[in-house]
Amino acid sequence: MAIQIIEHTKPEFEKAIEFFSRELLKLRTGQATPSLVEDVAVEVFGQKMSLKQLAAISCPERRQILIQPWDASYAKPIEKALTRESLGANPIVEKEYIRLQLPALTQEYREKLLRIVSEKKEEAKQGLRRLREEVWSQIQEQARGGEIREDDKFKAKDDLQKVVDQYTQKIEDLVNRKIKEITEV
Repeated sequence: MAIQIIEHTKPEFEKAIEFFSRELLKLRTGQATPSLVEDVAVEVFGQKMSLKQLAAISCPERRQILIQPWDASYAKPIEKALTRESLGANPIVEKEYIRLQLPALTQEYREKLLRIVSEKKEEAKQGLRRLREEVWSQIQEQARGGEIREDDKFKAKDDLQKVVDQYTQKIEDLVNRKIKEITEV
C-alpha cells in the first residue's frame, strides 16, 4: 500500500523537476537558446500570445537568436515585446527576420545569475520537501487506520527518502550544469 502511494506520486516529482528545468532554461547565459524568448508575451490583434505561437525561433550562432514571424505584420509587436523584455540586446528588424545579438555577460551579471540559480534551487527543493510531507502524512494515516503495519510504515519512510534523494540529485545536476554555463567565458 505505502509503496503504491510513493509510486503514485513519482509523476509529481517529475513535474517539479521539469518545471525547475524550464525555469533554468529561461535564464540568459553566454549561450543563446530559443527558450530565452519563446514565452515572451506579444500583444497582437488585442490579445497576448507567446512568441513561439507567432514565429519560428532559432539560434544560428552562439550568442544570436533569429526570429522569423509567421506573418510580416507580427514584426513590430514582436520587436516591441522584445524591447520591453530587456534581455540586454536590442532587436534588429530585417526584411523577414528579427535578430537578437546577445552581449557577453559581465561579471556582475554572472554573479546575479548565480544568486538567482541558488534561489530557484532552494524553491525546487522546498517543493520536493512539500511533496515528501504530503506522501508521509498519507502513509501515517494508513498506519493509524491499520491498513499498513508499523514496520512497513518505516520501510516506506526509507523508500520515500530514497526517492526524494534521487530527485534532489537531479536538481543538483541541473544546477551544476547551469553554473558551468554561467561561469564559462
